[in-house]
Amino acid sequence: MEKILRAIREENLNVPKHVAIILDGNGRWAKKKNMPRNYGHVQGAKVVEQIIEDGYNMGIEYITVYAFSTENWKRSMDEVEALMKLLQKYLIDCIERSTKNNMQVRVIGDKSGLAPKIVEKINELEEVTKTATGLKFTIAINYGGRDEIRRAVMRIAKEAAENKLDPDQITEDTISAHLDTAGLPDPDLLIRTSGEERLSNFLPWQLAYTEFYFTDVLWPDFDKEDLLTAIRYYNGRERRFGGV
Repeated sequence: MEKILRAIREENLNVPKHVAIILDGNGRWAKKKNMPRNYGHVQGAKVVEQIIEDGYNMGIEYITVYAFSTENWKRSMDEVEALMKLLQKYLIDCIERSTKNNMQVRVIGDKSGLAPKIVEKINELEEVTKTATGLKFTIAINYGGRDEIRRAVMRIAKEAAENKLDPDQITEDTISAHLDTAGLPDPDLLIRTSGEERLSNFLPWQLAYTEFYFTDVLWPDFDKEDLLTAIRYYNGRERRFGGV
């Protein structure tokens, strides 16, 4: 890590405040090793923990990962069940790790579609870590960007119907405040691994002016050197936010 930090200092790199990551390639990584897909997901979860630590040491303040999308339910029953078991175990382990590392954890997505025992662990994790002052870690579970916007519109419509909100006064800030990510800054950098170059319904509202970095590295092989490469790429971009 000292080598990485020295490179950041010597190259005077601007470390993005908020990094969003689409964790892609777990299944292909496992297949290359003639192992079941779930083996790749288990290894991918370990890499998440390492990248969280490395990213925070580099100066990243917020990390948001795409763990399970609303479309992932279309996968085989065996894989979905294995993913749900892994998520539950991850949430349980995360309570101890987050408390130890002063990390605040938040879960976004439609929790009504998850098993009660998983929702229970999510609520416990968020409650236990809500006052932490270190890295702000967000996990997208049963998340779909269009579904998030749909649910936000429903909440806004309900408030308008109850005369709690004037429809003529609805702004972009109003919409942002009703999204799952309310209170979080928009990501500065999006990383997607495994060579795919699409958003896959991840944070469509929040990524409007985010810089995108795509890499062929499969997620279980992604490490701090790859993260540094992404940060270097980010520093090569000129962020104008629509201006000149």
